[in-house]
Amino acid sequence: MERRTFLSMLAGGALAAGLTPAQAQAVLKVGSTPTGSPFTFLDTKTNTIEGVMVDLIKAIAAVSDFKVEVEGMQFSTLIPSLTGNKVDIVAAAMYITPVRKEVIDFSDPIYTYGEGLIVPATDTKDYVTLEDLKGKTIGVQIGTAYVDKLQSSGLFSEVKLYKTLPDILADVNAARVQAAVFDLPIIAYNLSQGQFPRVRIVKSYKPVISGSVGIGVRKTDGELLKKINAGLAKLKADGTVDKILAKWGLV
Repeated sequence: MERRTFLSMLAGGALAAGLTPAQAQAVLKVGSTPTGSPFTFLDTKTNTIEGVMVDLIKAIAAVSDFKVEVEGMQFSTLIPSLTGNKVDIVAAAMYITPVRKEVIDFSDPIYTYGEGLIVPATDTKDYVTLEDLKGKTIGVQIGTAYVDKLQSSGLFSEVKLYKTLPDILADVNAARVQAAVFDLPIIAYNLSQGQFPRVRIVKSYKPVISGSVGIGVRKTDGELLKKINAGLAKLKADGTVDKILAKWGLV
């Protein structure tokens, strides 16, 4: 049998079984980020991406009929990589937002939180709102849900954009930027590691953008989304999701 005919039969069989081409693969590629602890991060000892979302997508795959391979990439490239068919799933600290839902589909919510405010430790003011920071330079990561809010507020002398959280923390630590916002649990986890001793989380600050993290798939992969949600529901029911969150200090 010619190879082309054989491959056509395989593709036809996969479609007949109700699987999309992405699901018919032996292994689905998962886009994740090397920064974003404890949700995702690069373990330098193993050179692999680890964290809450990695544990979770692997657990979902284990109770479903697909396997996963995690690939690290910058946060801002996750959705383009998904829609461009470079990866099949996004598992990272990504909020489910209306704007993102116009482009990709998300699983049921996994974990909900808001942003945290950080300043140099020498700044001891008890900021409560963004308005309290009027006139300051504030940092934020490219691609996050916080960028538009900060830029459209008109409050700040500059909204400085960064590629990664470590870059933000380094600048706040050195007082090169007066404040920054980022996902609160990620900030707390990173600061607990002791690498940025001159950065302070402002405990009096009240977050204005809260969201829930979800797993992303292409809009054409409805069957895959059903499997992910079914697996997620099973893991919530048997306590596995809570165990994963507890492992990384989120409960």
